[in-house]
Amino acid sequence: MVEWIISDGLTDYDAATAFMEARAEAIARGEARECIWLVEHPPLYTAGTSARPEDLTQPDRFPVYPSKRGGQYTYHGPGQRVVYVMLDVGKRGRDVRCFVRDLEAWVIAALAEFGLTGHIRPGRVGVWIERPDKAPLPDGSAREDKIAAIGIRLRRWVSFHGISINVEPDLEHFSGIVPCGIRGHGVTSLVDLGLPVTMADLDSALRSSFERVFNAPASCDNTGSNPVTA
Repeated sequence: MVEWIISDGLTDYDAATAFMEARAEAIARGEARECIWLVEHPPLYTAGTSARPEDLTQPDRFPVYPSKRGGQYTYHGPGQRVVYVMLDVGKRGRDVRCFVRDLEAWVIAALAEFGLTGHIRPGRVGVWIERPDKAPLPDGSAREDKIAAIGIRLRRWVSFHGISINVEPDLEHFSGIVPCGIRGHGVTSLVDLGLPVTMADLDSALRSSFERVFNAPASCDNTGSNPVTA
């Protein structure tokens, strides 16, 4: 049984990291249940393990936190649902690529409950929304906006960090970074797309779609698995 926690108000980032690391250790020792923690943060930037200094374009705008998750720079702030996933990947097949695909499928399934189609794109981390209403890129390719970011870390086969989904954040706040190091495409949110979705609505969709994705029979095998256990 996975424990679900929803925190009201804005959660301090350092406090969130300390909680996740302690809970992941307890899960690995068999002393605590797996956990999904839903939070919002005050405006801040986080730098993943692959972050490049040139992608922090406004370093004095918001606090910047080094993060142990994979990935590059991302923004967190009010109106964005951050989903911290403390799950035992060791008991879920020990296939990191499959686990990440399940996280992506989870977000896409939750978005589908609002009639929205999310996409995964090779070479572009996260979940993307096609924007035919916007002018194409200079090379003629269609423009797409990012609605969700994914970045995890594993320790002793237990995950922490996780997913952020834009419900109604201030999208201008993303301008202080190159989100996830990807240029050309933009960011969007559920409300920006014209969907009157509340945080509670998204939480409900995440919970119902989690059961469908993570309690279904395994859809990935272990061929080519990438056992990141640092």
